[in-house]
Amino acid sequence: MSVLFKEIEHIVKQQSKAEEAFLKEYSQEKHTIGNPYVKLNPYLIAPLTALVMFENDRPAFAKVTVKGKEAAGDMVYRPATDSRKMVIPVYGLYEDYDNTVVIELSTGEKAEVSIKTEKAPEKLKKPTSIETTPEYMEDYVVFVSPTSPAFTAAYDYAGDARWYNTLNLAFDLKRIRNGRLLVGTDRLVAPPYHTTGLYEMGMIGKIYKEYRIPGGYHHDEWEMENGDLLILTQNLPRGTVEDVCVMVDRETGEILKEWDHQDVLPVYPVGGSGSQDAHDWFHNNAVWYDKKTNSLTFSGRHQDIIINRDFETGELNWIIGDPTGWPEDMQKYFFKPVGDRDFDWQYEQHACMILPNGDVMCFDNGHWRSKEKEHYREADDNFSRGVIYHIDTENMTIEQVWQYGKERGAEFFSTYICNCEYYGPGHYMVHSGGIGQENGKWMNFPGASKVNEIEDGTVQLSSITVELKDDQVMYEMHLPANYYRAEKLHLYDEEDRVVFGEGKLLGGLGVTEEFMTEAPAEEAGMMPDEYKAKFAKEEDRLVFKASFEKGTLVMLNLEGQNGLPVRHYFVPTTKRPFLAMCVGTFLEHDPRSVEFPVSCQGIEGTYKVTVTVDDKKYDTGIQVTF
Repeated sequence: MSVLFKEIEHIVKQQSKAEEAFLKEYSQEKHTIGNPYVKLNPYLIAPLTALVMFENDRPAFAKVTVKGKEAAGDMVYRPATDSRKMVIPVYGLYEDYDNTVVIELSTGEKAEVSIKTEKAPEKLKKPTSIETTPEYMEDYVVFVSPTSPAFTAAYDYAGDARWYNTLNLAFDLKRIRNGRLLVGTDRLVAPPYHTTGLYEMGMIGKIYKEYRIPGGYHHDEWEMENGDLLILTQNLPRGTVEDVCVMVDRETGEILKEWDHQDVLPVYPVGGSGSQDAHDWFHNNAVWYDKKTNSLTFSGRHQDIIINRDFETGELNWIIGDPTGWPEDMQKYFFKPVGDRDFDWQYEQHACMILPNGDVMCFDNGHWRSKEKEHYREADDNFSRGVIYHIDTENMTIEQVWQYGKERGAEFFSTYICNCEYYGPGHYMVHSGGIGQENGKWMNFPGASKVNEIEDGTVQLSSITVELKDDQVMYEMHLPANYYRAEKLHLYDEEDRVVFGEGKLLGGLGVTEEFMTEAPAEEAGMMPDEYKAKFAKEEDRLVFKASFEKGTLVMLNLEGQNGLPVRHYFVPTTKRPFLAMCVGTFLEHDPRSVEFPVSCQGIEGTYKVTVTVDDKKYDTGIQVTF
């Protein structure tokens, strides 16, 4: 009998070592444009990226062209500064291909570099169809972040992947002002998908910062004008999830401000959508800051509402949603429909935003499409859409001014996830990312909850991403997986320069709640193999994984050595029936599997690790030092 134990190096440490190694390799000989140093996937997690490095006799500007499979696929990049020491990131390579990269200097010198890439794993999904033109897409690519087994990836006009990331990145991906990307980490804090926080990552794959927060991250984030970050989170010890937003200091990771939706809204069962329960009563899936009104807009899927709160005071300003069933004292916050156009309320919506003219846009999933169970719609009779509402906050009226998707019916229906993007008047993206069928029938539940049924062929998941200009479809891509959001971006951004040096871990995971009473148990020797127990010691936490029958009493004990106290942690084994499984990529195939992290914060010294299972306490043979 043995319990598996390993120490896992944080990705920023792994990348720092990789960077040190390739810089050392580079320094072994002199590299010029005629003999450039080329490093494919220098930061380990972005296989279609490379670094080209060399030195000139004098400073020069560079033009970099990654040759496409045809001329329209060329990716051209002009670094903003002239330099003698050239550090040139290369993005837009094709997988399983002998890529050609042309580098031209303002001195007239020129080089052609060949970069051979490996075949990507099956998790890099290929579009089943794509309809657009290279003239429309230019050198833009569409990024998608998965909720079912797939890679976060970017596709060009032809449907070719030109970038992907091998980490299990979660939720929204946004480009920020320094040209880098913000995206959820791959480190789970609490099931089913709450992660430690956010990575700030260059397109090259280098992680410059991890922003960690005690309640974990989910769904969405926002960069304020001064650089501080709004992050959706929760107060886990309270027993509810996805109902808090915090503002985090960009430089330190310190939490500066908090907006708790329980302060302004009644909770379960008030306003409940068909997916609400007491644990996940609001399900906050989007945040948007509007400078004109100094307000925050949030999307609450499980109350079928979009709410607006004052940034300074947190007071509730207004609510968009079907007011049916809401108490009388809340009715004053709701808008009344007006206008001659057809009008539909949004239900279990995502990705709310305030447009420049004050209109409100969101993806209306339409799940159940009623506040009353007797009127719930089945999937084959339902629709999802992008929608824009015009609101009058003085008269508290609302008018539907645009929609796309209703006319497509069930084929465009997503019970969960999805987003819209606004590029200008009449120019929008509508991403229906959560389409699913089970045994040939449209699904009325989140496909992420069914990821383990994909392999046997009973469940098929897909997404459809559409761009429209003046109501004409300019782009449509179908992918055989579910994707949380889609974003159209350039691969290159002149602000996103490669900076050498180790990344930083900011903020903290907080102190893990201890159970103050030890469960009575008899010593039972080493932990049996049947529990499949394993431990991983990371930079900032100890992670315990094992397999237990539902309802088993489990406690993780850290028995302090040399006079240190004993610490007890209750490990839940009764899983909640998450009605809104927004990301399924963290799910284990074994339904009995349990994962429990203990933060290092507040713990010092060496501890013996034991596990109590019902009335028996088992030794693991492991000692850890915090």
